[in-house]
Amino acid sequence: MNWPLLFAALDNQPVLPAVNAALNAVAACLLMVGYVQIKRRRERAHQWAMTAAYAVSVVFLICYVSYHFVLKEEEARFAGSGAVRYAYFAMLISHILLAFTLPFLATATLWLGLTDRRRRHRRLAWWTLPIWLYVSVTGVMIYFALYHLYPSAGESLIMP
Repeated sequence: MNWPLLFAALDNQPVLPAVNAALNAVAACLLMVGYVQIKRRRERAHQWAMTAAYAVSVVFLICYVSYHFVLKEEEARFAGSGAVRYAYFAMLISHILLAFTLPFLATATLWLGLTDRRRRHRRLAWWTLPIWLYVSVTGVMIYFALYHLYPSAGESLIMP
């Protein structure tokens, strides 16, 4: 596959932010499925769901880095004002700070689970799951706020 050609074709198209939001939503759903499965003591189903969530998050990271560094897209600006603007930036800052920890937390948690180090896996998962869920869900919320609720230029793709 000719990756530079693919990225050139996507240039100036809002497709990658939507793909990133969809990947975040899928990851959040898989995390919840994995959580429910382990609470039901279905370890194999839990393992598959969490491994799938990890894989989806890796694909997200590749798309995110591609969008922001390879395509060199013009920066999107949040057009909201007042209290909405403060709430958006509070959510964005917390999202970014926690997102930086996630590759390390998720990798370590997955590794501990796959190598059957259950006690350490559970202790780390107690922190990793809520952070991962928060980052995934707020990623979707940030996408909708930035591109659909308060777009800086042009029309929203889904809202008139």
